Amino acid sequence: MRSSLTSPGTAIGSGRMFVGHFAPALIVAARPRAAGLGTLFVAAQLVDIGFAALLIPGVEAMRIAPGITAMNPMDLYRMPYTHSLLGAGLWGLLFGLIVWAATRRREAAIGAAIVVVSHWFIDLLVHIPDLTLFGAPPKIGLGLWNHPLAAMPLEVALVGGALAYYASHTRDPAGNGRLWALAALLALVQAINWFGPQESAYSLAIPATMLFAYALLSLAAWWAGRTRAPLSHS
Repeated sequence: MRSSLTSPGTAIGSGRMFVGHFAPALIVAARPRAAGLGTLFVAAQLVDIGFAALLIPGVEAMRIAPGITAMNPMDLYRMPYTHSLLGAGLWGLLFGLIVWAATRRREAAIGAAIVVVSHWFIDLLVHIPDLTLFGAPPKIGLGLWNHPLAAMPLEVALVGGALAYYASHTRDPAGNGRLWALAALLALVQAINWFGPQESAYSLAIPATMLFAYALLSLAAWWAGRTRAPLSHS
């Protein structure tokens, strides 16, 4: 998501529903035998990681169209391989197989795949019609980007509720300091995403910044989650 109150400038954030996507990762990470929080943070944004990577060679495409929505100037007009329901499902299947190969834990693989696919359904709430079911029209999206007073509290509620759930269902013998640091970083990057300068034109800085942000947050999640364990091991 991005606020419409900012002025044109350089690429800062992805301009999309952002930290709310990590809510499913935090919830799944609290389950016994789940994949690690860092892995699940990658899963939560894998669809957008793929989108950023495919923007670079022009396989998928976007442009800047100020005013296209109240919160987001990005016209996401071609993304059949990442932001179709079929595409998200295939990304989820592939990621689940990778997690299973690495962990040999069915629960970890299934949870990771679910987190990947959850990205499409959360996007469905906020996108204007630019998502597809199978990579071709009709395009769908419920358009909360045009309603900031609904979209912004929704994002805060998603990630805030998920952080509270994760904190209450896991334990770190050293305390919650690392988790608070992760929460602060999430709040910072979302504030930049909402209120920082808007992109005035598409450039490779946009996918590069997206990939950097996802890598930074996934690394922070790995650091915050590596010393935590679910309260129940059944």
